[in-house]
Amino acid sequence: MKLLSLLCLSMALGSVGFSQLKTPAKSPAQTIVQHFALSTVELSYSRPSVNGRAIFGDLVPYGKVWRTGANAATTITFGEEVTIGGKKIPAGKYGLLSIPEQNQWTVILTKQTNVTSPNAYKESEDVVRVKASVQRLSAPVETMIIAFDNIKANSMNLIIAWDRTAVTVPITADVDAKVMSLINQLNGKDDFPYFEAAAYYLENGKDLNKAVTWFNKAIEKSPNAFWIHYQKASALAKLGKKQDAISAANKSMQFAKEAKSDDYISLNEKLIASLN
Repeated sequence: MKLLSLLCLSMALGSVGFSQLKTPAKSPAQTIVQHFALSTVELSYSRPSVNGRAIFGDLVPYGKVWRTGANAATTITFGEEVTIGGKKIPAGKYGLLSIPEQNQWTVILTKQTNVTSPNAYKESEDVVRVKASVQRLSAPVETMIIAFDNIKANSMNLIIAWDRTAVTVPITADVDAKVMSLINQLNGKDDFPYFEAAAYYLENGKDLNKAVTWFNKAIEKSPNAFWIHYQKASALAKLGKKQDAISAANKSMQFAKEAKSDDYISLNEKLIASLN
């Protein structure tokens, strides 16, 4: 009886050990959080590999809805309203699907966030459909990639690439209207963000004289802030006020040297050289 009990116990322990065995995923999951515009975009998908297989037109059939990845449904979450395919997309979580064809894909944002097979897809739940031309890659992408590229203040591209195929979907956001509205609301208040507002004006080609005024206000609060002096110098340079720009750049370089900031020392040297 003791031997029988020991055998049963050994089998039970072996069964538990086997059930807890963890092995590497064939298509590992990935979550990307990309800061964009005034919030973030979060993308979750699983990444299959080629592994010597024929992909598009075979493993991934042409003309059928694809989860755009493997395993679980692919999802994308926007922290604010964006525009895709000419349509405004409210902040929220969406499913990311596609219909690959040989020369053009249809990329779909859907309210469905759990589609893993074509049978589960409902076209009535579409939020937007975008046509994306296929780009032939000179070198194959072994493990599928969905990523964000060419990221700017108000635009970026969603890239889907696998094997020798890639497609691009542009995404935009109306950042300027939001930022200008906030600047106007805060203007005149004690806690007005002078440096941030001035830097935004400088970077976006707005009223540079006002930007210089705000940089001066920021310098009053932080006299040794070499980065503020540098931005002020850049604004003055764009206004054509060369001597004032050189003076501001020299002041920035003085404080940058004290702070041992080699980056800003170099930036000021280049700015001054461009003005002489």
